[in-house]
Amino acid sequence: MSSGTSKTKGSPKVASAEERKPWMTTLEARFAEAEPNLSGSRQRLIREILDHPEETYFLSSRALAKRYDLDPTTIVRTIQALGYKRYGEFAADLRSHFVTRITPYALMKSAVRDKRSVSDQIEHTLEMDLHNLNALRSKLDVKQVLDIAKRIDRARRILVVGIDFAAPLSNLLAYGLVSIGYDAEAPVGSAGNLRQKILLLGPKDLLIAISFGRCLQDTVDSVIRVHDNGVPTFGLTDSEKSPIARFCDGSWITSVASPSFHGSYVAVVSAINALLVACSQLHPQRSLTVLRRKEQEFRSRWYTPTVGKSGNRNSGKYE
Repeated sequence: MSSGTSKTKGSPKVASAEERKPWMTTLEARFAEAEPNLSGSRQRLIREILDHPEETYFLSSRALAKRYDLDPTTIVRTIQALGYKRYGEFAADLRSHFVTRITPYALMKSAVRDKRSVSDQIEHTLEMDLHNLNALRSKLDVKQVLDIAKRIDRARRILVVGIDFAAPLSNLLAYGLVSIGYDAEAPVGSAGNLRQKILLLGPKDLLIAISFGRCLQDTVDSVIRVHDNGVPTFGLTDSEKSPIARFCDGSWITSVASPSFHGSYVAVVSAINALLVACSQLHPQRSLTVLRRKEQEFRSRWYTPTVGKSGNRNSGKYE
């Protein structure tokens, strides 16, 4: 686990309308800067590459030229017009653009292009899960875990925002925090409900945002909105260049790389588990008291075999 760039509390990270423009990758930024000086044909070529990186990030310069029915020198001159000296530099930024702009469709398309068997795809997925988990273990910084656990402990309320595939992650973290005595919630329902919840937050609260890749608009907007109200923010994401890492006061970077269309959340869950352990151990007696009360009041929620007419315990209500 690595941490994004730390920001001084209260410093205006989102200080102007210019900074609120949709986050751009390095390749997009280069294109935006060079666009006024590019010919119409070069502009169209770069836009096509940017819009379909899943079809181009793995291609050599010759293959890219063939893909667009162009002469290889045209490709070279176009990327030089963007400020690149070598095609390899352009290819690296294109690969980064693909990763940060990745969608479930792009992931699935990339997996189909690999033409692996179903068995090979399954094995590859498990290998990537293990790789992500090992990467987290090798980079785990206990101090970072303790720091955010203490920040959670100081918060009056904790709102965990995770949408779509990140929703189960936000629910896991929020439910775990509630279980040990924290006032935490992962809003569900419409975008309107989420907006109403974040409007209730103040400087004594904490917003935790979970999103990956190009990040979901509602999640990023939540971070920006609460920041204007002086609410501390923390993010779980997969790149130091992601919008979540850029706009949050601090962040953990955890890989979700996977051939699966929905990404791999094995390492993210492990990071959340580490955080929950840290929070529970800051005040172990309080955690035990809350868990004991919950166990006493909700005993009926545990499965108990029923007793049939014959006096034998059955696995269900019906014989």
